[in-house]
Amino acid sequence: MAEYIIRFSAGLKLGRRILSACSVGKSSANVSSTAQRFYSIDHPSFGLLFDIDGVLVRGRTPIPAAKQCFRNLVDRNGKYKVPVVFVTNAGNCVRQTKAEQLSHILEVEVSPDQVMLSHSPLRVFSQFHDKCVLVSGQGPVLEVAQNLGFQNVITIDMLREAYPLLDVVDHHRRPKNCVRPTKDLPTIDAVILFGEPIRWETNLQLIVDVLLTNGKPGNASSSLPYPHIPVLACNMDLLWMAEAKNPRFGHGMFLVCLESIYKKITGCELKYEALIGKPSVVTYNYAELLVRKQAEDLGWTAPVERLYAIGDNPMADIYGANLYNRYLKASHRTRAQVQAQGGGHPRQQDLIPEEAAGAGGQDVVTDGDDSFSDGDRLPEGCSSILVCTGVYNRDQPDLPQDPQETVTEQRIFHGHRDFRFDPSLTQPSFVVQDVREAVELVFQQEGCLLD
Repeated sequence: MAEYIIRFSAGLKLGRRILSACSVGKSSANVSSTAQRFYSIDHPSFGLLFDIDGVLVRGRTPIPAAKQCFRNLVDRNGKYKVPVVFVTNAGNCVRQTKAEQLSHILEVEVSPDQVMLSHSPLRVFSQFHDKCVLVSGQGPVLEVAQNLGFQNVITIDMLREAYPLLDVVDHHRRPKNCVRPTKDLPTIDAVILFGEPIRWETNLQLIVDVLLTNGKPGNASSSLPYPHIPVLACNMDLLWMAEAKNPRFGHGMFLVCLESIYKKITGCELKYEALIGKPSVVTYNYAELLVRKQAEDLGWTAPVERLYAIGDNPMADIYGANLYNRYLKASHRTRAQVQAQGGGHPRQQDLIPEEAAGAGGQDVVTDGDDSFSDGDRLPEGCSSILVCTGVYNRDQPDLPQDPQETVTEQRIFHGHRDFRFDPSLTQPSFVVQDVREAVELVFQQEGCLLD
């Protein structure tokens, strides 16, 4: 079972510093008079979390309901009426690029501070930032890693160039002549998996080489180093929805391949230091920080009380939102119980509900700071809304009701290997046709005017 090091206390503090540093200059003083009138004493107290693929777009094609939906979400000055965060398991770019894409697609301004990619929480994993890390994925992976704080980065292409004899599956890419000795790269301390790569055979081979040689792929592997060096993976989506009529392979499928190959070769389970992205609790915890910062920029003085997560994938968006809702409910319940017993402010580790911390065997570790003052500002809950424009299909068979029944002839569990299946977490709070209906439903639930 995987052991995930999620440093909530340090993460909250560092997250606040990151949000402050990444601010694009908005402040409560800059809020328009229109927005100030809108947010009177009875202003809304909720935030929206949007998935992107299958909710707002299909590949590069916008879903028609998305544009109208977002035109209604901003006032005549282009200011958002409520905090909006885009929470996607995509990770092949930096936030600025994704924000520009969304701005073009939705025809409203989207700030990088509103975008959360699958790898965004790696900003708080500072214990790895000065380590030599191998990164796998596609797109500007070196820029992405450096933007997240990693200072000593090796890409798969750099590794392949240093050790050209390692990548020989494709006959056309094999070295044609005698290979000159190359300068050894530094010992690799950890492996970061951002997303699905282009050449799976190359990435699978070289990552396994690194794991089998304890970070020294140029050496022969004499004995199995186990546990292996840390592996941190972003985006567990097995499938995702593009323009094709059927879902496409996601990074979760690449992880299945890597796990199977490693176990077939070594007889041991591949272990993850962290699994990041939906449906992990740390992803929604980080998204809530972004919502909180936006609420402050909008001039809200009261905490955001409720979150609504809109997605198309039951095993990523819905499972994650419901798991985070369970975490929130249990945290508030535990805090109330401790304070009722005269215990004052409970310790951080006492606030992590067992059912949330245990998802996928997840161990939550603090860094010795028992204060958790931000716990008083946690939302009351997080509701999940499933749309029918992406992975989910109303005609699909229901997920298995027995947690042990993961694979049968008719029912298949698409969640990650290390997440214990809880069928109740796949059940959305609401099911609607598209994102416009989802937003209209939220405003109705909250008793607010959308237009």
